[in-house]
Amino acid sequence: MTVTVSLEGKVALITGAAGERGLGRSIALAMAQAGADVAVCDEVVDTYDRNLNAVVEEIANVGVRALGIQCDVSVKDDVDRMIAQVERELGKVDILVNNAAILGPASTKAFDCTEEEWDRVMAVDLKGHYLCSMAAGKGMMARQSGNIIHIDSIEANMQLNGAARPYAVAKAGVQQLTRMHARQLAPYNIRVNSICTGAVETDMGFHNRWYAGDKERPAALDNPDRKLFGPGIADYIPLGRPGEPAEIANTALFLASDLSSYITGAIITADGGWTT
Repeated sequence: MTVTVSLEGKVALITGAAGERGLGRSIALAMAQAGADVAVCDEVVDTYDRNLNAVVEEIANVGVRALGIQCDVSVKDDVDRMIAQVERELGKVDILVNNAAILGPASTKAFDCTEEEWDRVMAVDLKGHYLCSMAAGKGMMARQSGNIIHIDSIEANMQLNGAARPYAVAKAGVQQLTRMHARQLAPYNIRVNSICTGAVETDMGFHNRWYAGDKERPAALDNPDRKLFGPGIADYIPLGRPGEPAEIANTALFLASDLSSYITGAIITADGGWTT
């Protein structure tokens, strides 16, 4: 028996998708290759490694319709405008992937995070998931069909080397949001799940420097073989290596497809066994 994954006839929206090695880009391309028309957004569309237009071009080259939108997912007006544009140009959103996030500050000292830093991380990493889910979800409810996928992190469930960043708190909130909306939206035939990621080779650490105010492109980004994690990370991961964006994308593709038709409210861990 041959099992195929098809998203033909579907419209997918992936947030936080401008990064050259990001999860958002990889998920967008996987869904395009499965036949979905794909919209992508990002707050920062042409800085450091991020180029939203290049991602849109990659998606279009697969042979589906593609759309790129600059959007701050923490601002309701921005989100509402984005959803309206997607519906106008591509059609109703069938699949929403809430991927946009920032790391924010990390410290081992209690109460070392400023109010402004805390608020910004919560706004993007948690409130943004809610705003996008609400804007797309209302249409899904009216149509009695839809699929929402969140990206969270193992930091929601564990302390990494004593780091006390608001990112971890926001990701724990995303997990609870997943469970809550899974129950509330199940009667409308809408599935809601989350992918709990471990160490994945992206450029998110560089993005954090940009948000911290360092606007000069790091020279390391010119190295195609660059690594986010040092070799010591393998000591924590039973599979012996960090994950690749495509591996998370494959999980998202599964959740977006009918292969996972009986799964909702799940927090699927993809961390190479780190938290086993």
